[in-house]
Amino acid sequence: MLSCPELLSPAGSLETLKYAVLYGADAVYCALPQFGMRAAPVNLTVEELQEGCIFAHARGKKVYLTLNTLPTNEELAELPRYIREAAAAGVDAFIIADLGVLSLAKQYAPDVDIHFSTQAGITNYAAATEAYRMGARRVVLARELSLTDIARIRDNTPPELELEAFVHGAMCMSVSGRCLLSSYLTGRSGNRGECAQPCRWKYYLVEEKRPGQYMPIGEDRDGSYILNANDLCTAPFLDLICKAGVDSLKIEGRAKTFYYVASVTAAYRKALDLYLENPASDAFDLPDSVLEELNRTSHRHYSPGFYFGREQALQTPSHSYVREWDFIGTVDSWEDGIAHCTQRSKFCAGDTLEILQPDGTVCTITPDWIRNEEGELVDATPHPMMRYTIPCEPSVMPYSLLRMQKKQD
Repeated sequence: MLSCPELLSPAGSLETLKYAVLYGADAVYCALPQFGMRAAPVNLTVEELQEGCIFAHARGKKVYLTLNTLPTNEELAELPRYIREAAAAGVDAFIIADLGVLSLAKQYAPDVDIHFSTQAGITNYAAATEAYRMGARRVVLARELSLTDIARIRDNTPPELELEAFVHGAMCMSVSGRCLLSSYLTGRSGNRGECAQPCRWKYYLVEEKRPGQYMPIGEDRDGSYILNANDLCTAPFLDLICKAGVDSLKIEGRAKTFYYVASVTAAYRKALDLYLENPASDAFDLPDSVLEELNRTSHRHYSPGFYFGREQALQTPSHSYVREWDFIGTVDSWEDGIAHCTQRSKFCAGDTLEILQPDGTVCTITPDWIRNEEGELVDATPHPMMRYTIPCEPSVMPYSLLRMQKKQD
């Protein structure tokens, strides 16, 4: 077991990896272009993985590589090269679901730790113990487990075996993500990182003898999203997850932007640090600022998932996201009351902005002027990735993030 719980953040790109580390992650998980259960994100090249490992290790953080797809016979020949290159790049662990991949990892990178992926479906202490006997240092628990289930696994497994559990992000409607729906409907297998997310689609019912007559399933005026799970949010009861025996608190989202990852990581860093101030206490009073931060990013409606039982794992009657804030840009540097920024979305002089800093603090400014890279006064920042400066009275850190509440139409 770890001496204190680890905060583990996703990294779909090198940029996201750096922001996750700077905003409070103890470790990040990422992938190379193949074998990583996420075909859509940018993922990292071998060179980027090496740079990411250097960046993380220099700050005392770890990097885990996902190798958790179910490879075919034809793909197995490529795995030894992937494993050797990842080990040489400096990864601290492989996240694995397939027994063949496990065997190859032990053969070609025996010094790299093994984590059993949530795709392995660890739902009981016998499975967790067997994973440990097979060489796993950690198991990523199935998302369907309750707090009681996790505590029982902790009490009946070797103390050296680390337990990891998801604490935030999208939930899959199928057990541990092992779903064939996407493969059946679109030919894109979720077990190979290509899920088309048909559980998020809007469904209607068609009767065999009434072709063309589409009837909604249920009574919602927007249609029926019968498989659409809410996003997981455990910040209000993070103390209970830690006390159940979880060593690593995992944020979902390798397909998410670096702004999302930074914001969510900062929020959970604050929540976890609050717990660690007095872990023996039964009084865990989550600051409002944590939930406010978690509402600054695009998300589905939140629920506690399965931690308090299946009846709490709610479904959203819509595929729509809660989007109340826009990400505006990044602060590259600050000097003498001037912030040097890079544009990510448009804003106008006189708009009120929030600045989220890597230490989790937030400040508000209302710039009354904007200068472009040539030093000319401009009214707005309409050009993608344009460089500009704005007045900023409080000193702010590099890698700070600018955002603005959406304007009412």
